[in-house]
Amino acid sequence: MADEKSNKHTQDSRLGQTADRPYWIWMITIFIRALHQVGAAVFLAVFLLPGRLDLPLFYLILAAVTGVMLMASEMLRHRQLLREPAGLATLVKLVLMGMALHGWLPGAPAMLTAFVLAAIFAHAPKHIRHRRLF
Repeated sequence: MADEKSNKHTQDSRLGQTADRPYWIWMITIFIRALHQVGAAVFLAVFLLPGRLDLPLFYLILAAVTGVMLMASEMLRHRQLLREPAGLATLVKLVLMGMALHGWLPGAPAMLTAFVLAAIFAHAPKHIRHRRLF
């Protein structure tokens, strides 16, 4: 039993620094996340559906603005987010999406990779998602 507690403490000490995030911000982020998913779904659909669809500017702005808001709210709690897998996965996702949007990578595979990467790290256990890498 003592070994389990010492292992848990060792794992927690490798997590990035956390701070308090007000409850009302946490509740608002639920609504923001829903809006972000709507914008992101349309964004992904443009790349995956057959035929050349134009990306509606409204959904691009919706996905971008709500994404920035979600990152800001996450950084209120996790001060070292960019040193953790969750933050690095977000940066990799943005690079993949930008390269696909500008035609430097094949659109459908790059976008699908970015969205799968985001889903994996958004739902990974906390001790993996927020572990300090450096």
